[in-house]
Amino acid sequence: MILGVHVSGAKKIYETLDIAHGLGCATLQIFSRSPQRWRNQEQLDTKDIEEFNSRRKKFKINPVFIHISYLINLASPDMRLYNGSIKAYIEDIQEADKLHADYIVTHMGSHKETSEDAGIKRLIAALNKILEQTKGSGVGILLENTSGSGSWLGYRFYHQHKILKGLKDKSRVGLCLDTAHAYLAGYDLTTKVGLEKMLDEIQELVGIKLIKLIHLNDAAGQLGSHHDRHDHIGKGHIGISGMKRIINHAKLKNIPMILETPKSTENSDKENLAVVRKLNRN
Repeated sequence: MILGVHVSGAKKIYETLDIAHGLGCATLQIFSRSPQRWRNQEQLDTKDIEEFNSRRKKFKINPVFIHISYLINLASPDMRLYNGSIKAYIEDIQEADKLHADYIVTHMGSHKETSEDAGIKRLIAALNKILEQTKGSGVGILLENTSGSGSWLGYRFYHQHKILKGLKDKSRVGLCLDTAHAYLAGYDLTTKVGLEKMLDEIQELVGIKLIKLIHLNDAAGQLGSHHDRHDHIGKGHIGISGMKRIINHAKLKNIPMILETPKSTENSDKENLAVVRKLNRN
């Protein structure tokens, strides 16, 4: 099992690796900069990048995922935000290259007061521009499914199907499957039938082989509520049996899994990891 957590709160980016290693993680996800602020010429220090790469090699942390800033919206009808998001995304990929990150994880954006189709067209155009301007990069892009709150795209996998169909170069693009988001969007992951139905849909529309990361989260909200709230493993509405079924599913168990569960106490990550490891053994 390739298991890790989203690591936050470190003063230096290379300290995220110490935290992940201390938790016994084989992989990790980070923000490479503040998720709530624009870059404003802010760059990682060269020595910090070198130390990150050195510690990653030492601790054998693979793969490394970087989650994109929450401010970026590649489906926005606001052209200032839209163009600024494309520019920021390109800069983030260039920085991710320096960190030798494997993938950038991105929410698919909000179409705001327009239509889903219009938002998807803007997202396709943005990704085509980003992929063209970062040609030769080793960093992949993972489209994360959402809970479908507000006007967010990605709550049904036909959105990802349409986007992939519109890309000129699909070679660097894959999927991130968030279990809590799927449940909150209406996929009933509490049952074997519900899980298989979702996986069949993914296979038919995009192919399960494109899932390069699973955000392994329980859901604090009700099925189909579209309210994006994560819960501790086994403590939410997906529950222990549902999470166990996901963790051990033959089509999913070899895909890296990252926990984005609540950090209610300083021991929350340790406790959630312990639950997952126990479920994986049983």
